[in-house]
Amino acid sequence: MEYNDAIKNRLRRLEGQLRGVLSMMEQEKDCRDVVTQLSAIRSAVDRAIGVVVASNLESCIRMELDKGNQPDHVIKEAVEMLVKSR
Repeated sequence: MEYNDAIKNRLRRLEGQLRGVLSMMEQEKDCRDVVTQLSAIRSAVDRAIGVVVASNLESCIRMELDKGNQPDHVIKEAVEMLVKSR
């Protein structure tokens, strides 16, 4: 699967957020602030997972349909990946 610049940029922002949390910890910032930022990172990771799975699912369904197959197993696998990611 080819990953576009949008998803790569999303992950770079996440990388920056993680560095920011490490900096907050080094500065001994308040626990609530650190946890708030970690929660934001977790939400952003969940959204990134959704984007990757959705993009992959679309291309896999198209390939199965082109082959004349029903994409049921592909959809099931995508749902399982999303469930496992939580």
